[in-house]
Amino acid sequence: MQTAAGSARPGARNLITDVPGVRVGQADDAAARTGVTVILPDDRAVCAVDVRGGAPGTRETDALAPENLVEAVDAIVLAGGSVYGLGAADGVVAWLGARGRGFALAASPDIPPSPVVPAAILFDLANGGDKAWGEAPPYGALGKAAVAAAGEEFRLGTAGAGYGAMAGSLKGGVGSASIVSADGFAVGAIVAVNSWGSVTAPGGRSFWAAPFEIGDEFGGLGSAGLAAAPEDWGLAKTAASPRNTTLACVATDVALTPAQARRVAIMAQDGLARAIRPIHAPFDGDVVFAISTGRQACPEPAALTVARLGSLAADVLARAVARAAYEATPWPGTDAPCWRDLKA
Repeated sequence: MQTAAGSARPGARNLITDVPGVRVGQADDAAARTGVTVILPDDRAVCAVDVRGGAPGTRETDALAPENLVEAVDAIVLAGGSVYGLGAADGVVAWLGARGRGFALAASPDIPPSPVVPAAILFDLANGGDKAWGEAPPYGALGKAAVAAAGEEFRLGTAGAGYGAMAGSLKGGVGSASIVSADGFAVGAIVAVNSWGSVTAPGGRSFWAAPFEIGDEFGGLGSAGLAAAPEDWGLAKTAASPRNTTLACVATDVALTPAQARRVAIMAQDGLARAIRPIHAPFDGDVVFAISTGRQACPEPAALTVARLGSLAADVLARAVARAAYEATPWPGTDAPCWRDLKA
């Protein structure tokens, strides 16, 4: 089935929460320059993951393989803090378990449920924040605060898992976007951009994601400035700063199997390639999750529907990357370089 060009539109918020059944919560620590983002489905959701970066840091991603027992998750955690940030999932698990949410082979009052909470982390330990936390990293508490704050609205830019992030040489952050197809499929993305590569073309302000922009959601500059020599990476980080990783989650309300969700996650990775140059380097830990809230059936032929969802997810993720840098602001009391500082 061929859809009409231009018939899709962003959802009411232009956020991942335009996908029915998805909420997002965030918490950050200004002193430590770090934070946590939690994607919280209203009900357990089918989930898959695709890892492309050469230096990933993850938790419970093996459980998402389609041949394994658990087919759904209770939440997804994106966090700063490198290995310390994986502790954010402990806080989310405790919060969910206390409310009776989680996986159980059989209900029993004597056995608490086991919340399934995959997580991925980015490196923000070298951004000048106070990391002298000794044996008490803040991430468990940040995870609890983030999941407790989950709702339909959330901040973009310097917030959550992207609080301490840098997008190449520019301030990075959290971005999000959505699309609703003419026949009612909702697809959304959220991303924490801490990339080695640049989100803009060399010598100007044009986002690599410009061809996919809808309206002026990240400045409306168009794609005229998109050009680069083979190894001109513009505002990418230097070779001496291999401390990176871009983390993302895409979501849809179309019912998918774990294998179908995996294909959507794989296709969605192309959104990072459209928006960041270079990407998936040996010192990136790039991870994309995909979730399905299953609010509507997957039309036949299912393979075509999955292909459409994957294509939409890639475009939405590219837009979300640009929105992260577009909305980013300096940390309080600093002059961290931001996209808005670039000369027109």
